[in-house]
Amino acid sequence: MSTFNVPTREEVSSNNQAIFDNLEKAVGFVPNLFATYAYSENALSNYLNLSNSKTSLNAKQKEVVNLAVSQVNNCIYCLSAHTAIGKMNGFTDEQILELRAGYASFDEKLDGLAKLAKNITENRGATDRVVVDNFFAAGWTKENLIDTIVLVGDKTISNYLHKTTEVPVDFPVAQPLDEVTV
Repeated sequence: MSTFNVPTREEVSSNNQAIFDNLEKAVGFVPNLFATYAYSENALSNYLNLSNSKTSLNAKQKEVVNLAVSQVNNCIYCLSAHTAIGKMNGFTDEQILELRAGYASFDEKLDGLAKLAKNITENRGATDRVVVDNFFAAGWTKENLIDTIVLVGDKTISNYLHKTTEVPVDFPVAQPLDEVTV
């Protein structure tokens, strides 16, 4: 059981209340994990600025990284959220399972990205040279490499926040990967 309650709009600062209002308009609700960032005066805005910053990766490519990283870090909240977002970005259930497992048999370029994100996360940045070489061979650039590393860090922050706080998942809960055939 979580020792953290999800703060309501009334329980956060006026700056965070304004962010809650914007999230409500944009997403239709304030996700529990975002609300939990609002225990800090600055963390929610800082995280959203990082998460929404310009990158060389498009939305679909970002979901490849988010799914692979969240699986390695075993974050059920982020796996659930990014399964829903992955579907909104056009991935099928089967493709999402592959991405969570760190590969993409359906697309060579996304395969290189998924394998890189998984390897960076598993090895805490001590990425295998062969994985990096394969990433470049699949058509990615040095800019894409740097942006992927930043995104791994971004997603790891949320993974760690949920793993520590255990706030309730407010998305359809993703199945454990070991319960499905990939």
